[in-house]
Amino acid sequence: MASDRIVSLLGDQADYLLKHTCTKVRKEDLHLPSPQFVDDYFISSNRNNPTLRALQTLYGSGRLGNSGYLSILPVDQGVEHSAGGSFAPNPIYFDPENIVKLAIEADCNAVASTFGGLAMLSRKYAHKIPFMVKINHNEFLSMPNQYDQTMYGSVEDAWNMGAVAIGATVYFGAEESRRQLLEVAEAFERARELGMATVLWTYTRNSGFKQDGVDYHTSADLTGQAIHLGVTIQADIIKQKLPTNNGGYNATKHGKTHPKVYTDLSSDHPIDLTRYQVLNSYAGRVGVINSGGESKGASDLSEAVATAVINKRAGGQGLILGRKAFQRPMNEGIELLRTIQDVYLDHSITIA
Repeated sequence: MASDRIVSLLGDQADYLLKHTCTKVRKEDLHLPSPQFVDDYFISSNRNNPTLRALQTLYGSGRLGNSGYLSILPVDQGVEHSAGGSFAPNPIYFDPENIVKLAIEADCNAVASTFGGLAMLSRKYAHKIPFMVKINHNEFLSMPNQYDQTMYGSVEDAWNMGAVAIGATVYFGAEESRRQLLEVAEAFERARELGMATVLWTYTRNSGFKQDGVDYHTSADLTGQAIHLGVTIQADIIKQKLPTNNGGYNATKHGKTHPKVYTDLSSDHPIDLTRYQVLNSYAGRVGVINSGGESKGASDLSEAVATAVINKRAGGQGLILGRKAFQRPMNEGIELLRTIQDVYLDHSITIA
């Protein structure tokens, strides 16, 4: 049984999440996280030796090192959500050094941030914690606000500062998504040539994904297909939001799906919905890490722990959580990140 603290933080969800068994997609039919994950699933791929080393650096670093799981601190929100909107709750994080310090003190596998923030500190820290440079962003200073991703630098620049990985976003479903997909695919190809790992934020974005008052941007079927497109361009790790519902294709009446997606491959349980995401990531050959979402204050810790339990029990590989950690005092952010890591280190919390 999970530790008393984890059970307490889960509250009345504890049995619902900790005792669930997946009968739709069995764990035996997935490629699951393990200490030898890079050897087991990337050694036979087209990734070159420097890229394999970069992947092993990510999976082998931090408190979760060599567990098969990842705890990554991402702080790129200052671009889209604005620096003021992101860092006013805790102004020390206007200084990017404190972002890196938070990731180090919390013993994360890596810190993911912007070209400017990581470049300013690369000589001091690139050898102390793996750097992941987020290479494209949306921004809301332009009027009217748009939903597009723009490249902010080159893969070579990220490589020169000592980064082991690059990250990028594609807004699947958006009018601009095909251009974004091409740009990111080309960037990922160059990163592999240089021996860097690649992480794709596979987000959905289209006003048509809201139907009859229901938001399907995080439906299992739409996010699952976004993941499948992401691994198609050879992303090494997939970042996706936790699914909150299903039936996006049926509601929007666009694209293609199949009735068995909803009857045989998923249910309304959050672990089953997340397992459908893992299934779309080449059945787990490429790790799925879920995002932590916005900070809501006092409930952040319990929400983050629930997300970690869902991700782990579904067969996912960890959390990439930022705002819940950096929009509070640093000591509390460290505790929150380490509590999430406790979920992945707790062998009694098994894959469902």
